Amino acid sequence: MNRTMACLTAMALCICSLAFAEKITVAGSTTVQPLAEKLALAYESVAPGVTVEITGGGSSVGVTSVGNGSVDLGACSRDVTQAEFERFPGLEALCIARDGIAIIVGPEVSVTNLSKSQVRDIFTGDISNWSEVGGPDEAIVLVSREEGSGTRSAFENIVLADAALISGAAVLQPSNGAVVTTVSTTPYSIGYVSFGYLNESVTALSVNGVAATVENAQAARYPIVRPLLLVAAGDASPLVQGWLDFIMSPAGQSIVEAEGYLPVGPVE
Repeated sequence: MNRTMACLTAMALCICSLAFAEKITVAGSTTVQPLAEKLALAYESVAPGVTVEITGGGSSVGVTSVGNGSVDLGACSRDVTQAEFERFPGLEALCIARDGIAIIVGPEVSVTNLSKSQVRDIFTGDISNWSEVGGPDEAIVLVSREEGSGTRSAFENIVLADAALISGAAVLQPSNGAVVTTVSTTPYSIGYVSFGYLNESVTALSVNGVAATVENAQAARYPIVRPLLLVAAGDASPLVQGWLDFIMSPAGQSIVEAEGYLPVGPVE
């Protein structure tokens, strides 16, 4: 009997814990996702009973999901468009960090620097051979994010200036990580990714003679930088606001900095 009562008591405690558990749901940008996951883990450690559930899908998915009420927050690695504000009146965007977009190549490409205009001409297809920019006589293989990606949208806005489209010959990938993998394993390829995804398998090119570093991006020397946003449908609930306040605190912004992004507030 005592064992039965103990089991029932334990079950009751579990049920009570579940009843009082509170969950924040987030969907969207695969650039924001790993940073948000780190921020979520840190917050959960100081906010017992709160869990943050984060999924990807891309920036456009994030804005649509929060706009239609499917999630509490949409993650977006570009500015929210006027069309999105008109479709979902009342959206509120909080910039939690800034991020550089690096132009990456594999080890067989001897080029180390491109001008911003050369990057544009490569991705539109106007430059199609590495020899045209001082590299080997090899065809350039373009690797890009898919439509709906915030990284792609920011890249197009900043580098292409909406004057041209990325070449239809580009190999499309669903995430920053997939772009890194493809460029690192495809000879003579070039792609673009968030600073947060850079690793030793690829080389980040200088742009306009400026190295792709957090320090240069923070000092506004590096020319390809975009915001990382969490978007709410109007005023955030107290539950959600608690996490947002943590993100913008020195503790949260220190995590932003540690993960290779640019903080937008004081750090510890």
